[in-house]
Amino acid sequence: MKLGMLTACLPSWSLEQIAEYASGQGYQCLEVACWPGGPGRPFEASHLPVARWSGAEVERTRALLERTGLEISSLAFYENNLIGDLARREEIRTHLKACIDAAQSLGVETVGTFVGRDVTRSVVDNMAEAERIFPELVDYAGERGVKIVIENCVMEGWHPDGYPANLAYSPELWEWLTTRLGLYLNWDPSHLTWIGIDPVETIRPFAKYIVHAQAKDLELFPDKRNRYGFFGVVDKGGNPWEMGWWRFRVPGRGQVDWPRVVDRLYEVGFTGTLSVEHEDPLWGGTPEKVVEGLRIAYTTLRPLIGDVDL
Repeated sequence: MKLGMLTACLPSWSLEQIAEYASGQGYQCLEVACWPGGPGRPFEASHLPVARWSGAEVERTRALLERTGLEISSLAFYENNLIGDLARREEIRTHLKACIDAAQSLGVETVGTFVGRDVTRSVVDNMAEAERIFPELVDYAGERGVKIVIENCVMEGWHPDGYPANLAYSPELWEWLTTRLGLYLNWDPSHLTWIGIDPVETIRPFAKYIVHAQAKDLELFPDKRNRYGFFGVVDKGGNPWEMGWWRFRVPGRGQVDWPRVVDRLYEVGFTGTLSVEHEDPLWGGTPEKVVEGLRIAYTTLRPLIGDVDL
């Protein structure tokens, strides 16, 4: 098992800056954010220009990895592949394929995304639509030696009422997306925690599909849940992601039992990357605070990861 970090938390930094920091801190891998970015979307991290990929970019990236001693564990483009706007859906599909092509050229084995959801349609209707569009993407990736991994994020902010908007939030749906769609998992315990699922108990049944994992923690406020209910605050103050009774934290500052998580991953033979996904609001807002959050995550997780796999 290796310890990595998702680069999306530092959208204003170049990949070179992030790699130098990560290597110096002791991280072993980068999960590289590959959103298109562009005007009006400064929050999107675009650390590899996959839409205009070239041999020169391949060589430049390989040289950076060799210099810093890092590996790329996965390319990250987490978007709504079932969005109801068909023109936008095609843009997402095209960019996802560009990520897959870039991954192949770099020898990266996985590309991460969401299943997504058309929030105007039922879950059952969305599942049928996913079965129509995903096989072609899975085949495209497979022909290039790449697996598509799905993060089990609920993506409640995409739904006007805060309901699940990424059809990968529960083990019931994992059975469907792995066996029917041919997808794999970028497993994240934080999302399971707030919807009432013990994350550790989900590892063994899906061990062969968990090929990448994310390390993000969560802090719960039961007293606020007693007021707002499971689906969160109604008046979100213009922030669709405001649930009112929980917030993301860096590993070690929330309620995920990391020794138990890492131990179970070892038990099932996981040899992939545990990648820190930093979305902690207390350690966000400036690059300096983000870097401190990444340091906290590293010091929490690194002692749990052995130098030799079981």
